[in-house]
Amino acid sequence: MSVVSVDRSGAVMTITINHPPVNAISPDVLDALGAAVARAADDPAIRAVVVAGSDAGFAAGADLPAFVARGQTPVAAIHAGVALLDQLEALPKPVIAAVEGLCLGGGMELALAADLRVASARARFGQPEVALGIIPGWNGTHRLPRLIGVGPALDLILTGETIDGDRAFALGLVQRLTPGGEALATAHNLARQVSHNAPAALAHAKQLVRAWHEAGAAEREAAASVQLLGTPDAAEGLQAFLEKRRPRFGSEA
Repeated sequence: MSVVSVDRSGAVMTITINHPPVNAISPDVLDALGAAVARAADDPAIRAVVVAGSDAGFAAGADLPAFVARGQTPVAAIHAGVALLDQLEALPKPVIAAVEGLCLGGGMELALAADLRVASARARFGQPEVALGIIPGWNGTHRLPRLIGVGPALDLILTGETIDGDRAFALGLVQRLTPGGEALATAHNLARQVSHNAPAALAHAKQLVRAWHEAGAAEREAAASVQLLGTPDAAEGLQAFLEKRRPRFGSEA
């Protein structure tokens, strides 16, 4: 069985990590995730992506022995993880992480690189790296405070504490909270909802929100708004509004 499986339902691609016993992120997992993300980027029929773990949980950190076995240095392992998560974050399509079970270390950093997170109450989030004498090295030290603020991020990173889905939802780390076993179904429903919107508008909105703090953000938003107003999707959206129907963007049937 492949360490990562890829399935498609309509406009939604689901990428699932299958690396028991705890879905640790090995070099093979990173390679397969990168190939799946590239496939999503190249396929215009894919309009949203769900990233999930198999029954073993979402992902319980990096598989450090596997990196050593492949002959990769710690520096190479860090760069490989960062590259994959940057690739996922830059995907011009919404990415939703569906979290059940353990979501720790590099696994949590994978979830942080998604645009939205859906988790069950029995999910477990944490950045336990300090207990190993290291720090979150796949950009967790800046993605986490961007999401939940500096104080809460420092609390999680400095203590290495593991929190449940309820606490993650209260902190704003998780956008949808479900009962146990329902995270994936809820993520799929959310992905389908998102995928009905205009692809170019989604791509611009994602990019602009992620860069909200950068100089010139307001000017880039204005330029994107003007650009989108002249597109066929904008015309279709207005026509659908006037006709009181759901718009059909691009090649959507």
